[in-house]
Amino acid sequence: MFPLPAFYDDLDATFAEVWRLLAEGPALRRNAFHMPALATVDAAGHPQVRTVVLRAVDPAAGALRLHCDRRSAKAAEIAATGRAALHGYDSETKIQVRLSGPARLHGDDAVAEEAWAGSRAMSRVCYALQPAPGTALPAGDAYLQPGDDVDPALARPNFCVVVILAQRLDYLFLDRRGHRRAGRVREEGGWTGAWLAP
Repeated sequence: MFPLPAFYDDLDATFAEVWRLLAEGPALRRNAFHMPALATVDAAGHPQVRTVVLRAVDPAAGALRLHCDRRSAKAAEIAATGRAALHGYDSETKIQVRLSGPARLHGDDAVAEEAWAGSRAMSRVCYALQPAPGTALPAGDAYLQPGDDVDPALARPNFCVVVILAQRLDYLFLDRRGHRRAGRVREEGGWTGAWLAP
């Protein structure tokens, strides 16, 4: 049996590990936290969940960045509520991370411009898709997927960045010798945390 991790019974080390895992997500494509699930609430009050690509993490600020099409339902839901949640689970390490907090769209500012400039051509193509994401189609192939040489003027207006500022974190480590779960909340004075019953 594998030895227990060093952070097993150390609350501060547990949350340092959470941010380490999240920070690895954007860089390591095979990392379980590279593609977490994003949760929002639609106009009818129904929860909506979809897989996204984590693009950047700033542990010091508690900020996580992802990209989306500003014509999408998720962009409209974030614009309407100003909130979002992320969930990731690594089946190898048996670690689940959930976080939620204020979410903000950036479409025509320096944050969006920097993210667009750092995007690969194959990623930019997605934002020139016609019609808009979620549009009903008469057939499965009744949409236009532009090639890699897409004119940025067609794609850039549809691109936006979502920045989520973590306000609540929930961590769960599964182990037959004893699970460990912890929660942390950010308030005006900083983060407070506690062990929780799994």
